[in-house]
Amino acid sequence: TSTPYFHLGTFVSWDYVVFACLFVVSSGIGVFFAVKERKNPSSEFLVGGRQMTCGPVALSLTASFMSAVTVLGAPSDVYRFGGSFVLFGVAYTFVVIATAELFVPVFYRSGITSTYEYLEMRFCKGVRMAATLIYILQTVSLIVLFLNFTFLPTVTGFNLWGSIFATGVVCTFYCTLGGLKAVVWTDAFQMVVMVVGFMTVLVQGTRKTGGAASVWEVAKNGNRLDIFDFDPDPLRRHTFWTISIGGTFTWLGIYGVNQSTIQRCISCKTETHAKLALYFNLLGLLVILVCAVFSGLIMYAFYANCDPWTAQSVTAPDQLMPYFVMEILGDYPGLPGLFVACAFSGTLSTVAASINALATVTYEDFVKQCCTNLSNKASGWISKGLCIVFGVACTTMAVAASYMGGIVQAALSIHGMCGGPMLGLFSLGIIFPWTNSMGAAGGLTLGIALSFWAGVGAFIYPALDINTRPLSLSIEGCLQTNSSDPTTSVPPSYLDPTALPSRSSLADRWYSMSYLYYSAVGFLATVTAGLLISFITGTAGLLIFITGTVSPVYYYTVLWSCCKTPRRRH
Repeated sequence: TSTPYFHLGTFVSWDYVVFACLFVVSSGIGVFFAVKERKNPSSEFLVGGRQMTCGPVALSLTASFMSAVTVLGAPSDVYRFGGSFVLFGVAYTFVVIATAELFVPVFYRSGITSTYEYLEMRFCKGVRMAATLIYILQTVSLIVLFLNFTFLPTVTGFNLWGSIFATGVVCTFYCTLGGLKAVVWTDAFQMVVMVVGFMTVLVQGTRKTGGAASVWEVAKNGNRLDIFDFDPDPLRRHTFWTISIGGTFTWLGIYGVNQSTIQRCISCKTETHAKLALYFNLLGLLVILVCAVFSGLIMYAFYANCDPWTAQSVTAPDQLMPYFVMEILGDYPGLPGLFVACAFSGTLSTVAASINALATVTYEDFVKQCCTNLSNKASGWISKGLCIVFGVACTTMAVAASYMGGIVQAALSIHGMCGGPMLGLFSLGIIFPWTNSMGAAGGLTLGIALSFWAGVGAFIYPALDINTRPLSLSIEGCLQTNSSDPTTSVPPSYLDPTALPSRSSLADRWYSMSYLYYSAVGFLATVTAGLLISFITGTAGLLIFITGTVSPVYYYTVLWSCCKTPRRRH
């Protein structure tokens, strides 16, 4: 076996100081707003008084959207599969435009606090409760995923339990004390930390690899710059079509109709501010995306001849980025701590926003339905108590999940598989005015069933290399201790296609579909089934279906009136 080939340092005092500052400042923001808003009613706690401006909300949306999965996972993905990851910028653009022009106007003008209130207004209470429960499952899974810092102990010497516990406690602390205002302003601060951390890696990494021209040449020779692949095969992991189309459905499902996102948009003082926040947020998304992609290219150029993963210096691809950071910044006390703070900033922002959103939907969709006539003081205490409950529960589950690596991937799968059907459900209500409650319930059921069928099947039968297309990774430049010949790691499916394992056609087709299409499958199933069931069960639907008397003018008139729902601003 191989031995580690690089001499890496561990965290020193200055790294811990820089890292601790992130937690201190984040907690301080929570304390500040707790003192500043201590006399305001519960509505201030839940939606920031609906007086937020576009600037901090835009930074908050970007910080929570770009979690530690982006900071660590995206560079690793570019390192292994190439720069096609940058095409997610196309998906982000579509997602932001659709959210700003279609979904936000409906939610904002409705004057709601929980997005699922709209489902009761549009359909019925049962559909609202079902959607809320699905959202809670989806969001708890997301938090458990993001709280698992399994990359830290091996690479930095961090204690895994300590990192999970510290993050969970800090998020719960400032969410409970300061509410949405604390979440938004803390996210804005953490966004700055993320950009500074990325820029530190980009500058030092480029210098270590011999300059930008050298990075570009090495990446080009390693096929990392083959970005545009127009193969329409839905089984391929990343192509132009899977990323731009599948990525749009995936992120729209967890962005356009997500309580965490919409809650911050409706906290803006005007609808214009809400839209501007989304468009400014798009600029932030693209900046972080470009930083992540270039970090991956620089990391590949640095390890082009001695891949730490193939050489078994790291045990998982997610460890590559922190390993690289310790390699290039280890001689500068405080800078490794800055990058880890960058990764933690993404996690803090996402987890905090999710805890706040969970508390909001639970209060609005369950507590207020059961306990009417609550005073503002009682509402405030209940909301803060819910933040504590969800924070403690998710932190505990994350610690348990750290012992079961598979559950982390399962959590990510659940998160993606729920997004498509939820997007379909809201689309039925907003875009198709004739959809009834039975159609909504039936469509959601079928969408969830198909999404979970594809997702769970893919979890049991992972896609083959011929579909994922990992690029070659070399260890020719490594100093081998137990081997006389250097080797190069090449995906076996390219060397000998006849060596592919024999599997059922279901596993090779349905289960091998690109993970980015799970949400699209759920969306299409929900919308299609919802429309068909509505036509069959609704008298008006049957009449329209039989006579075909609906004109485009009627359709757009109904749709416009739906979007112009009277305001119920509190």
